[in-house]
Amino acid sequence: MAEKRTVQTREEKGFSIQNLIIVAILLAAGAVLKLFVGSVVNFFGMKPNFIIASYCLAILLVRPKLYESAIIGILAGAICQFLPGTPWLNFISELLGAVAMFFMLKVPFRFGKLDLNPLLAIFVSTVISGGSFVVCLFVFMHMESSGLVAYIPIVLGTAAIGSVLVQLLYLPLKKVLKK
Repeated sequence: MAEKRTVQTREEKGFSIQNLIIVAILLAAGAVLKLFVGSVVNFFGMKPNFIIASYCLAILLVRPKLYESAIIGILAGAICQFLPGTPWLNFISELLGAVAMFFMLKVPFRFGKLDLNPLLAIFVSTVISGGSFVVCLFVFMHMESSGLVAYIPIVLGTAAIGSVLVQLLYLPLKKVLKK
């Protein structure tokens, strides 16, 4: 019985040091990949958003609480401030993407024995993050509505690429972390 209490106490305390390290490494890797590889890997104008992929993978692996997911999203937005792009808008979009990832992981998506939850959760989270970024561009930067419509296929393509990328990384990383 004492062992069960110890496990419950650890879970109640929140993030472990191991989870914090995993999140930090994945966010750092996402920033480095976005900075150095992002412009090289380009499919018809769409490229993987390594920042979104990294925080989605982190949330997928460590399964944080809602407020911890929000903090991960805010950290991802802060990292984006040091990368080329539109300042301050990433705080909103990455926060919404991380929170969406948290909620998507609560909904089971299975096709027989195949768990489609990671793939679908990452796709939806990326669409929410990218979509909210584009809406913020439209509202705060006074972008024209034709530009707003032009971003739809880019956001959907980026979500598809990110989903596949994270799914390919998730299974081996999940096995490594279990050990």
